[in-house]
This record gives sequence, structure tokens and C-alpha cells, in this order.
Amino acid sequence: MKKVTILCITLCAFFTVNAQEITGKWNGVLNVQGTQLRLVFNVDKSGAGFSATMDSPDQGANGIPVTKTTFENDSIKFEVANLRITYVGKLKDNEIIGNFSQSGQAFPMNLSRNEIEKLILKRPQEPKKPYPYYSEAVTFENTKANISLSGTLTLPKKEGVYPVVILISGSGPQNRDEELLGHKPFLVLADHFTKNGIAVLRYDDRGVGASTGDFTTATSADFATDVESALAYLKTRKEINKKKIGLVGHSEGGLIAPMVASTSKDVSFIVLLAGPGISGGEILLLQQELIARASGISETEIKKTYEVNKVIFDLVATSKNDEKLNDDVSKLSYAAIENDGNIVIPDGMTKEIYVAQQVNQILNPWMKFFIKYDPAPALEKVKCPVLAVNGEKDLQVPPKENLTAVKNALEKGGNKKLTTIEFPNLNHLFQESQTGAPSEYASIEQTFSPIALEAITAWIKKQVE
Repeated sequence: MKKVTILCITLCAFFTVNAQEITGKWNGVLNVQGTQLRLVFNVDKSGAGFSATMDSPDQGANGIPVTKTTFENDSIKFEVANLRITYVGKLKDNEIIGNFSQSGQAFPMNLSRNEIEKLILKRPQEPKKPYPYYSEAVTFENTKANISLSGTLTLPKKEGVYPVVILISGSGPQNRDEELLGHKPFLVLADHFTKNGIAVLRYDDRGVGASTGDFTTATSADFATDVESALAYLKTRKEINKKKIGLVGHSEGGLIAPMVASTSKDVSFIVLLAGPGISGGEILLLQQELIARASGISETEIKKTYEVNKVIFDLVATSKNDEKLNDDVSKLSYAAIENDGNIVIPDGMTKEIYVAQQVNQILNPWMKFFIKYDPAPALEKVKCPVLAVNGEKDLQVPPKENLTAVKNALEKGGNKKLTTIEFPNLNHLFQESQTGAPSEYASIEQTFSPIALEAITAWIKKQVE
């Protein structure tokens, strides 16, 4: 749930330059969802035209061939065809003002002759080594999927027997710290829990970091088997109290925790951090509406988008024929382009390629499963204590609809061991926020509200007394 779309703005410069001024090294920093990536374009004169290579120092990649470099008057364009990268800019006062595009997404990025340093983000809650507890790198196997998962196990002390929680990350490929937008929420959670006497296992998602497997083909149900493998691994550790194992899931992780708890007697409690209580299709519609409104989109456009997406999500939820579904969604995408003048196809991309990308985003295995999945049946089977918490300003998993649905499902199953908390002013990441919009996440220094941390920790400690 972390896609970002940015409107490209073309800036004009009304002067000419000679060809020599473009050659040399051009430095920029790409900011994508709070992550900063340095890029360097190296431009040379080549016959009557120009050639270039691209470096990505933070990824250790140098000399990437730029397949096409054009420079006319004050406009320059770099194309890296195999990576679907395009950079278009205008030279002004020894700086190139422009936009970087990859696979249809565009982001502002200016280039300078001077080497540019990445901004140092302030994250005051991140713990610093040496930690006042024991930390161990671990690896365990998911034999069902034939993959290995790598993570970190923290214990209050190296010797002893402790209650433990497994941290389950939200949607998208996440490392063991659930690192996103310059924040490391799971590092902060693990540090706080461990200092309070609770062991923590957190791990890289399959196909991420040091874990093997293919993230792109996996669904929430597949990720549930990874959690089951984590449970099995903890039961082999002498430092773990086998009767005090809990699951703490954030966002999609809050969808997965009840899946596992509903079928396993080894789970003694679960914590749902902005966990869904309604179907994925319903969540996406609510999410898109709330974020659009917070972003200043007109009510007319919000309604139009809602109507189109509802038709698509309903098709996905009810379809039993993938080929027909693909055709139906493609037709709807083409119709949306024809009928909505606000849809802009990025430069260098055909309508056909644009539609194919939209269809692939909607019909990938994870999205199809998520749209169809209703968490209520699994929640009805959960018999252990449950803590369900949300931020009041959560625009991604709205609190009113989801906390109510979680409560109703547990009560229907006869589980009265539920505690719900809606924290004032907190967003989807449990940060103190102004609007709750995802655009605020990276700029907020706080990673996780201390008030929420204390309340969640206090509840867990009661369960493991």
C-alpha cells in the first residue's frame, strides 16, 4: 500500500547554450517514498551527438549504459531502455531541472555539477549499538515453500527463558526492520519489547535481504506459512517459553496473524497493529477515497475513481476465469483513458504499455488474493486473547470500519478476550501526525508513538505474566 504518484512539471528556460556545456559529470539525488538514491550521469561528446553512462553509487552500480542521449538547445534526455528509465530536463544556470521516470512513475530530480550529499534523516527513536540485551542473527527453514528465512532474535539476556513475539510486516517487500520511508518501525518495537523482558523474532520477508524465495509470486497465505515456520523454529530454542508465544502483525501482518492463530495452538496471543477487519477490496476503496480527499482531489474525481475501481474490484472478487478477467480489466482501463482527461500517459510510453502495467498491478497474485480475502472467517476461529489497535488518523486501514469488524468477528466466534484501542492523532505507522496522509510519513521524525508503545507493551506483559 505504498505506491506514490507525482505530477511531472516541465520548467522552461528561454536561452541557448553551446554543446560543450553539457559534457561531464551530473549529480542528483532521487527521493522515492522517503528513500534517497544518488545517481550520476556521465556525458561525453560522441561524433555529432552525445553518449552517456549512469552510476548508482548507493547500489554499487557504475557505468550503466545510457542507450540514448539527446541534447537540443537547452533540453536533455537520457534513456536506459532495459531498465525503463527516462530522464528529461532543461539546462539552466549550470543545473539541469527535470524529472526521472521509471516504469511509468515520475519523480522530480535536479542534476548539478557539484557532488550532492544525501540528507541525513532524523530518527531519534532508533536504538544505537551496543544494545543492553542479547541479539543474534538467525536462519530458519520454511520446508513447505523450500526457502530459508533470515532474521534477528533478541533476548533480554543470553541465558534464561522468556516469552516471545514474532513481528509480521505489512504489505510490500520488507526487511526485518520493516524499513520504509527512512523509518525502521520493527527495530524500534523489538528494542522496546526486549528492554521490557519480551524476546522478539523479526525476519526479512521471503526474497528480501538475506531470505530466499520469490516475493513477487507470494500471497498473504504464503506469508502465513513463513510465520508458521518462525513458530516452529522458536519451539526449538531453549530460551523461549513455548506457552508464551505471541504474534504482532502490522497492516497486512495484522491480516496474517489471525490466519496463523486460527489454526495453531502454539499462539497464545495476537496484536493487530492496524490489522484489517474487512475485505481487501473494501479497504482499497476506502483507502483511495480518504487519501485522495486528504490530498485535495475534488469530490467529482474521487467519485469517478471510486466507481471505476469498484467495478474492477468486484470483477476480481467474483471472477473464476483469469483470461476473461484480464480482458475485462483491460477494456475498463482503456475506457478510463478515453473518458478521463486527467489520466496522463508518461512520455515515451504507449497507451498499450500503460494499460498492460495497470492490469499487471491489479492482477498480480498478491493483489488478487488481497482483494478477494475476507478476514472475518479466520478471526471467528481465533480463541486466544487479541489486542487490536489503530491510529485515529489512519487513512490506509481506517479505524472505525476495521476495529468494528474485528470486534464483530471475534464476538461471533465466541471470543470475549478482545481489547481495542484507537489512539488519537496517530496515522497508519502509529506516528503522531497532522492529517494522517502517507505524504507525511517520511517527514515525521517520530517512528512509533511512545504512548502506543507503552500501551501495547503493557497489554503483552499482562498476557505473559
